[in-house]
Amino acid sequence: MTHPHPAPATAPHTAAPPAGSRPWAALALLCVAQFMLVLDVTVVNVALPSMAADLDLGRTALTWVVTTYTLCFGGLMLLGGRLADVLGARRTLLAGLALFTAASLLTGLASGPEALLAGRTAQGVAAALLSPAALAIVTTTFHGRDRHRALGVWSAIGGAGAAIGVLLGGVLTDGPGWEWIFYVNVPIGAVLLLALPAVVPARAPRPARLDIPGALLVTAGTGSLIYGLVAAGDTGWSGPRTLVPVAAAAVAYGAFAAVERAQRAPLIDLAVLRRRPVVAGSCLMLVATALLISLFFLGSVFLQEVRGYSALRTGVLFLPVAVATGLGAHLGARFVGLWGARPTAAVGLTLAGLGTALLTTAGPGGNAWTGVAPGMSLAALGLGSVFVAATTTALGFIAHEEAGVASGVVNTFHEVGGSIGVAVVSTVAAAGIDGGTEGGFTAAFTVCAVTAAVSAAATFVLVPRGKPQLTGGPHVH
Repeated sequence: MTHPHPAPATAPHTAAPPAGSRPWAALALLCVAQFMLVLDVTVVNVALPSMAADLDLGRTALTWVVTTYTLCFGGLMLLGGRLADVLGARRTLLAGLALFTAASLLTGLASGPEALLAGRTAQGVAAALLSPAALAIVTTTFHGRDRHRALGVWSAIGGAGAAIGVLLGGVLTDGPGWEWIFYVNVPIGAVLLLALPAVVPARAPRPARLDIPGALLVTAGTGSLIYGLVAAGDTGWSGPRTLVPVAAAAVAYGAFAAVERAQRAPLIDLAVLRRRPVVAGSCLMLVATALLISLFFLGSVFLQEVRGYSALRTGVLFLPVAVATGLGAHLGARFVGLWGARPTAAVGLTLAGLGTALLTTAGPGGNAWTGVAPGMSLAALGLGSVFVAATTTALGFIAHEEAGVASGVVNTFHEVGGSIGVAVVSTVAAAGIDGGTEGGFTAAFTVCAVTAAVSAAATFVLVPRGKPQLTGGPHVH
């Protein structure tokens, strides 16, 4: 999932890298660390049926395996960026990397759903520490043309992680077992922990306040919302297990807004959320991520549970889908410059709607390369361009000094969007996931198609006219 962002405002500033530092070696190692984080968003999808069989996971637990990671990653990312200021970017980076490595080991060793979800939670918290600290180091180590080159390499990690994640998940699950999608992070993390201190210089932290109440409230509110959405698949949309968590989420969001207004150093400047471009870009990002991660989730379970595909065969079939996402982002960047963000987003969401509409006709038989892959690839192609349109909308129509805050908001919507999308489609497809039949999946793909179509129409109201001008370099999660 590739989309450009400027460096967040929380990145500490230095005039030049210290003498003796090795910036390109540092970039290579930081990209490997970021690659692990991106990989863990998609690598689990192909392994879900094997996890379910070994650990006796139901639909609800399977949903949380995906959503817990992205929820904690997105919900705590702004706090992680602030911690990089307070504690120092290198110290925060190494702490996040150590936690991610240990959490990956514990997740692979999980013998039940509780341990598995605890491990995924710890992975998400670690990612929220590691990713913004790594980006802060990249943006303060490089300058001028070198910075653009470095951020271009950083951006490529997103598409590569998505593409390799689906294939690696299939290879490892069909080979040594699903546990190895987590174990593979351990030796890599250990090597990085030894190598990074030698090439990443320590820098003085910048004094800043921590808005821990704000971070906890927004994460708890989103978690409560997702819990209610997942519970709807079991108790219905009007049941207390659905309505109570959703109401609690509304209360938490209200309390978050109150806390942010009272804070001298808020996690999010609420004034930025009143900017039409930021709202439009964040909504586009939420929808695009929700649709794409939902397609990975639904497609993986559908192919293995309904079609009877192996994990490896499923991973191979997803490769053109991941490639189409990257191609869509590349084309989207061109079209935004030619046409503007509004038509690019509208066309992209229309393609996503057409692709998911094709998937509603996929049944238990037939050739998946002609009956499933084309629809998913077409949808992914369109959504790749929407990622670019979303980012350029949020960041290209606002003042330069607000770009860091807007970038943080869009990043948060990006990660949380996947959690919400999977929660909704798993609820709609509950009967199909639990019973291995195509009926529930057809309904879920229909919801995706309708959401894409409605969002395409809404772009003409939400997205400003004109061609946005980005205020910074690219960034990817």
